[in-house]
Amino acid sequence: MLGKLYLVVSPRPGQPEAELLGRLEAALDGGVELLQLRAKGLEAQAILALGEKLRALCERYGAPLVINDRPDLATVLEADGVHLGQGDLSVAQARRFFAGWIGRSTHEPEQALREQAELEGIEGYVSVGPVWETPTKPGRTATGLAYVRWAAQNLRVPWFAIGGIDERTLPRVLEAGAQRVAVVRAILDAPHPEQVAAGMRRWLDGLD
Repeated sequence: MLGKLYLVVSPRPGQPEAELLGRLEAALDGGVELLQLRAKGLEAQAILALGEKLRALCERYGAPLVINDRPDLATVLEADGVHLGQGDLSVAQARRFFAGWIGRSTHEPEQALREQAELEGIEGYVSVGPVWETPTKPGRTATGLAYVRWAAQNLRVPWFAIGGIDERTLPRVLEAGAQRVAVVRAILDAPHPEQVAAGMRRWLDGLD
């Protein structure tokens, strides 16, 4: 079950691990349903060490764990899913290493339709965005709400809107047709991650 509120975890240089884990636990307590470890600056062993701790945390809350970029490490960690960008392995190539969910980043309709076809018969999802420009993806042009509206009309595979989504912009994304969102800074950088996660869940649960 993918859930509606997806938190992408990007460890910050110099951030104490205990602080990061505490903020993640607060976010899960508030209603985050799915967690992705996106640690592009870490080497494999460091990703595995942090991934083990995130997996234990996710198991306590019944939340699936997704690993960014690395289907091999996702297999070692026995993660639930792997998330791949457009420059990473294809779905077919990732399947040689990993048997769980596969998520794919998309930035335009042509990519989304191609990934939807690749995911046929496989449990997975696509992300749609970045809706707004974000420092998490420097240099990546924002897709705007038009791409969200297109996805709502044309995608059959589960999808998450991503990019610059917070408590202030979430209502506009939902009005455009999104039912699931992925966030980074809106929760992890908040003074009280639990409160922000709970607030976003209230908006998302209002779709039911």
